[in-house]
Amino acid sequence: MLLRQPTNILITGAAGYVGGMLADQFSKRRDVGVIVCLDKEPMPALLHRNPKIIWIRDNTSSNTWQRMVALHNPAVVIHAAWQIREMYGKRALQWKWNVGGSQNVFDFAFSNPSVRKLVHFSSASCYGAFPSNTLDHWFREDEELREDEYRYGVEKIAAEEALADKVGTAERTGQKTPQIFVVRPAAITGPRGRFMFRRFGLQSVLRKGLPIIPVANSIWCRQFIHEDDVCDIVELLSFQELAGTYDVFNITPNTLVLARDMAEVMGKRTFRITPAIVRFAFWWLWHASQGRIPTSRGGWKFYSYPIVMDGSKITSRLGYHYQYESRPALEKIEGRYKKYAA
Repeated sequence: MLLRQPTNILITGAAGYVGGMLADQFSKRRDVGVIVCLDKEPMPALLHRNPKIIWIRDNTSSNTWQRMVALHNPAVVIHAAWQIREMYGKRALQWKWNVGGSQNVFDFAFSNPSVRKLVHFSSASCYGAFPSNTLDHWFREDEELREDEYRYGVEKIAAEEALADKVGTAERTGQKTPQIFVVRPAAITGPRGRFMFRRFGLQSVLRKGLPIIPVANSIWCRQFIHEDDVCDIVELLSFQELAGTYDVFNITPNTLVLARDMAEVMGKRTFRITPAIVRFAFWWLWHASQGRIPTSRGGWKFYSYPIVMDGSKITSRLGYHYQYESRPALEKIEGRYKKYAA
């Protein structure tokens, strides 16, 4: 009887919220050999003394990590590295890190015969936050990616387009490609995100930064996906034998949390303002703080207009059922990292 070889994995952005969590969870699988973690930051405490972790401190946009990673013959590549917060006055460098770095990861996955699967993290922001968005229209995976101002969304679209172009070129030339999955998550939350991982985003601002929550639109809302669901979905895509060569999934439960519900969860009150006020406040804070407060160009739209995704495709196509709806994901202290809430 032939014994199956352990699966080696490459995870980019392993010092981040999602990448570190995936490395931690997947290292507990008996069929996983080594997990090569690539990040420009040091190894987080969560992964210290983990015998399956091989840490490479480098930027995905460089050309020095590929040879070291190839030595371990990864079968699965998970690309979660991203400079999310826009760097003040450094747009070209950020483009190089995010879009150029993504192209390097894609090139590695396509050129190494050991790689069987590639999972790429995109974002709900690609659909764009516009005044025409409503609560009745739920964006599906085959719709146009419209964001043209907010740097995070613009760069995520560019990375998706680069990947799609690479697949098209491979098909035309007869090149063998790994099985590819693109995931577009809603806002990710859970005990690790709230209590273990330091970040300055919407949840931090609403929970700690503001005594009263300003609301620019009565239908402004967010969808939330629990961190355990993110891990389990990526695990399904990475380890299960699935049909197809290229697929895209919105990952979010088909529920949402309105601004007044967020305020209720956080024990705060709301007050009404206009999108114009949000836009001016973002502009002023961005320049006054020189980017230390993450209010970059176009970000105001995502605090004024809703983006509601239809996340049912992964259920109908692959049979995955979300463990948490949007509000429980935001509100409850449950999941694999709940012990850290203390």
